[in-house]
Amino acid sequence: MALPMLDSALDVDKLSCEIFSILENKFLFGYDEPNKLSLHHQTKSKFNTKHVNGKVRILSIDGAGSTDGILAAKSLAHLESFIRRKSGNPDAHISDYFDVVAGSGAGGILAALLFTHGKDGNPMFSAEGALNFIVGNRRRLFRSPSGGLLRRCFKASKVEKLLRKTFGDLTLKDTLKPVLITCYDLSTCAPFLFSRADALEMDGYDFKMRDVCLATSVNPTVTGAVEMRSVDRRTKIVGVDGCIAMNNPTASAITHVLNNKQEFPFCNGVEDLVVVSLGNGESDSGTGSNHRLLPSTFVRIAGDGASDMVDQAVSMAFTQRGTSNYARIQTNGIVSKKQGSLEKALKSNDKSEILIAVEEMLSEKTYESVLFQGKKMVESTNLDKLELFAGELIKEQERRKTSILPTVVLKHAIIPTPRTSSATTLSTLSSSC
Repeated sequence: MALPMLDSALDVDKLSCEIFSILENKFLFGYDEPNKLSLHHQTKSKFNTKHVNGKVRILSIDGAGSTDGILAAKSLAHLESFIRRKSGNPDAHISDYFDVVAGSGAGGILAALLFTHGKDGNPMFSAEGALNFIVGNRRRLFRSPSGGLLRRCFKASKVEKLLRKTFGDLTLKDTLKPVLITCYDLSTCAPFLFSRADALEMDGYDFKMRDVCLATSVNPTVTGAVEMRSVDRRTKIVGVDGCIAMNNPTASAITHVLNNKQEFPFCNGVEDLVVVSLGNGESDSGTGSNHRLLPSTFVRIAGDGASDMVDQAVSMAFTQRGTSNYARIQTNGIVSKKQGSLEKALKSNDKSEILIAVEEMLSEKTYESVLFQGKKMVESTNLDKLELFAGELIKEQERRKTSILPTVVLKHAIIPTPRTSSATTLSTLSSSC
């Protein structure tokens, strides 16, 4: 008789601790859902199930790469399709199943398209719509025409017009989830991270989405740097291509989540994350007999190398913690048999051929970083990975429907108060990092 009584006492103590945690979370983090705070629900949950910490879902999208952003866009279209089929929800969007998105260059534009408010509370674009946008406008966004200053100015004006038409006056505050988009700020000679968290928290950090997209994707060798100001005119940056700063922004996204306890109160390590990192094709420059490379080619090679280093570091972190909640979608420009056909399709601007070539690249066996062994080919394809992780994203979505404690507590816009001090100096990373 003594043992059951002891077990019962321990259960009551554990229940008391859990109730205290809920109340503490309510007052510290502003979480207030009466239906989830009823004692009956807490008692039933505690005695019948074991509480499992949720996992924060991160999406990271590389810069343009050798595919002008089309590889990542096509990957997202497949991922959204898998989610819709597996969840049974034909209206599901990428933004419904990720808590944070980080993007650089073309990846920054994709992040903006998929996570900015559109009509009726939905994102502006579905993944398929974003793919069509990138394919249809890639020459205006990424490919630099030959010619002098007048043609360069004309290209810059066309890009600005396109982005203005797409985003209007929407700002970082108009995004659905935490968004991180990179650029390099020449005024401080440091990377800069456009952050929804900063835009909501502080004066001087909210920027128009059209300016954010321009800053992260502008090619300094074509149009030069872009000078822009925050919505309240307090902060000025001179932005150039985000790929120079962080071609692969996965590490910055992870850092942001692990150090942002207001929005992610119970995330303590990589074991509490699910990360999908999308590459955009590695460059095969320099593999031929002609080794006289253009400056822009060196920039691309440097970006590829930095992306690989981030991938290996993140992969090692997940492996050492005994978790496999990390997927890297990328092709190897040297090995991929489809790289040549893609380059021909890009030069001819044949949209159907471009999509066919990218689809074939995603269907090939892929490479993964292995602890102390570099990269090795694995049996699964990129499409296999995307389908597998679609299931993981849905599992987390379903788990939250019965969860007691919140995995994510999103910040909301606050009414700004007058300030007499000068604007805060630009930081190289989000304040919530």
